[in-house]
Amino acid sequence: MKKYAFGVDIGGTTVKMGLFNMNGEVLEVWEIPTVTEDKGSRILPDIAKSIRGKIAEKNLSDDEISGVGIGAPGAVDGEGVVHQAVNLGWTRFNLKEELHSMVKLPVKAGNDANVAALGEAWRGGGKGYANMLLVTLGTGVGGGIINEGKILSGSTGSGGEIGHIHLVDGEPDACGCGNHGCFEQYASATGAVRIGRRVLAASQKESVLRGKDFSCKDIFDAAKAGDALATEIAKQYGEYLGKGLAIVASVINPEIIVLGGGVSRCGDMLFDLLKPSFEKYVFSGCRDAKFALAELGNDAGIYGAAKMVIE
Repeated sequence: MKKYAFGVDIGGTTVKMGLFNMNGEVLEVWEIPTVTEDKGSRILPDIAKSIRGKIAEKNLSDDEISGVGIGAPGAVDGEGVVHQAVNLGWTRFNLKEELHSMVKLPVKAGNDANVAALGEAWRGGGKGYANMLLVTLGTGVGGGIINEGKILSGSTGSGGEIGHIHLVDGEPDACGCGNHGCFEQYASATGAVRIGRRVLAASQKESVLRGKDFSCKDIFDAAKAGDALATEIAKQYGEYLGKGLAIVASVINPEIIVLGGGVSRCGDMLFDLLKPSFEKYVFSGCRDAKFALAELGNDAGIYGAAKMVIE
C-alpha cells in the first residue's frame, strides 16, 4: 500500500523537497543547493542521493512510496522531456527517465510554473476546481494552466507562457523575450513601474512618487493613501492586467483565476482594479470566472510535484 510521495522543486539556487502522505499533508520539507556548474550535471544525482537518504533516515520501504514528482524551470513536456533549461545549463534530455534511473522510484516531471499551478489547484487558492489559471505577477508574468485537473503543458512544454501574449501595438521597449508589447511588459511589477514613469513624465501634477526611485509597492501604497497620480497609474495597470487575463480566459475558460507573486500582496485592491477591464474584454461565456489569491507561496511547487505522483 502506498503511503508517501516526494515533491521536488528545482530553483536557481536551491532545490526544495518535501515528503508527503497520500492525503497531501506535508510531513517534512528540506533544501539542498542547486549546483549549476558543469552544465548542471550534479543536480539530479544530488536530488537522488538526498531522497534515498531521507528514505533510509525514515526507515521507509520503496513499496510504500508512490513516486517522485519534480518541477524544473524551462520547457518540460508531458513526457518529462526537458527541451531547454537555460538557468540550469540543461539542453534536451529526458528528465523523467534520468531521475528514475538514479532514484529507482517512479518519476513524473513538469515545468515549475505549471507544477506550482497544480499545487495551488490541489491544496491552495484553487482547491476544489478542476479548471484553473494560476498567474504569477512578479518581475515577469508567469502562468500555469490546469485543465480537467491536469497540467496543460503543450507539445514542447511551453504551455501557459501567458506573459508573452501580444497585448499592445507600438511598444518601443523590447520585452526580455525580444518581442515588443508583451503582457508582462505591463502586468508585472516591472511593468507597473514602467507605466508609472510614463504617467509621471506626461503630467505636471504633484505626487509622492515624483523624484524618487519607486517600486510597484510604492505605487499601490500611494494609491491607497489617495495620491491622484498613483491612482491613475494603478488604474492603467489594472486595465492592462484585466485585458490580458480576459484574452487567456476566453481561450481556456477557467472556473477560477488564482493570482500569486509579489504584486498579489495588494490583495482585494488588485481585483477591484482588474475586474472592470476583464469584464469588458472577456467572452460572455467565460465571464463567470472567480478570482482568488494564491495560498501556498514558495511551497506550491513541492505540493504540485507530489500531486503528480499521487492518484
